[in-house]
Amino acid sequence: MSLTNQLVIAEREEVARGIRALLATPLIGERGAPETFDLIRRRREPIRQWFDYYCGWTLTVEPRLGYARLVKVRAAADPSRPARRLRSGRAAFDRRRYVLLCVAAAELLTVPVTTIGLLADRVARASGADDLVTTFDVASRAERLAFVDVLALLESFGVLETADGDAESFVDDPAAKVLFRVDATLLLRMLAAPVGPSQLAVPADDVALRFEELLEAVSHEQRYGLSSGRHEDTPSASDVQRNLWLRHTVFRRLVDDPVLYFAELTAEERAYLGSPTGRQLLRRAAEQGGFVLEERAEGVLLVDVDGLSTDERFPDDGSNAKVAALLLLDVLDEPRTTDYLRNATAKLLKRFPRWAKTYRGKDGVRRLTVDALAVLTGFGLVRAEAELVRPLPAAARYTDRNEEAP
Repeated sequence: MSLTNQLVIAEREEVARGIRALLATPLIGERGAPETFDLIRRRREPIRQWFDYYCGWTLTVEPRLGYARLVKVRAAADPSRPARRLRSGRAAFDRRRYVLLCVAAAELLTVPVTTIGLLADRVARASGADDLVTTFDVASRAERLAFVDVLALLESFGVLETADGDAESFVDDPAAKVLFRVDATLLLRMLAAPVGPSQLAVPADDVALRFEELLEAVSHEQRYGLSSGRHEDTPSASDVQRNLWLRHTVFRRLVDDPVLYFAELTAEERAYLGSPTGRQLLRRAAEQGGFVLEERAEGVLLVDVDGLSTDERFPDDGSNAKVAALLLLDVLDEPRTTDYLRNATAKLLKRFPRWAKTYRGKDGVRRLTVDALAVLTGFGLVRAEAELVRPLPAAARYTDRNEEAP
């Protein structure tokens, strides 16, 4: 093999790795992942072109500032991918932490350097001046814990850098001395919305009632020529805009969701994906991204055998819920009631008495069943319909195996 061919192959492999790394972590900093950032920096043009062509997403790489940001725009609420606390258990952010995140981010925009005490005071004053937000209480340990969780998340993104001290000390001591450097440019890059929420000017009482409408509004992209999110409602949109919208809509779901079922697509999207052009682009995108393409009668799936592009793995013995989810698939050979699945979970706990100790107490069977079903639902393997759980076609990928003890 010639040196030129070797270099071409190496470039293709690096581009594919960069694509998959950004799908798992849309914000990659040089400090946190120097090797991955360097790869993306060197191969940024073909990586940027891949995301722009197939998904319509913008990739910004700032070599001097040391970060790469993929702006993944999609008008869909996804509760399966919350912000998480960077502690053992990685619990999802609750409403209070999201509120503190927004207030703290707003206050950090105006200061290049701050201390944890000064920032806490600013957040307390800002929240106290807003009738809709509960005032941040620095005297409460629970409040300080939530605040530190927010700061840890911002630090993991590279927005904050601890210059002196340890933010964790603030949980037990509100007088703790911690100094932060602030990257306001990167902070501005965090919001992945073409339209700023402040531009909507919607009364606060209307937000909950009009959530889906508002989500679509902040995600509106003018280049598709849409007025309402559907081309049938926008006859003035050109064929070029229509085809661009179809391509980006389909591929965004394909790379962002565990599995893409044809039944969940609109008639236009199914026709596009089933066309010769759609099939050709699907195979080309998979090859360039380093994916293995699985095509079945019910849908398509991009498999990353290296596991670079996924933020969650399945099967995985990293949690009791994931182990239980895999074992429950054995009894989900047909639609089952939740009562049936709770009985199956109880049998698992009895069969493996030294496993899943956190689910051994009161209500443990129900909690483990709920958590396992949440895993299966999140990976597109089952659909819950009231008290009935229905297996989806992709579940068949995990049922042909030998059962092992947890």
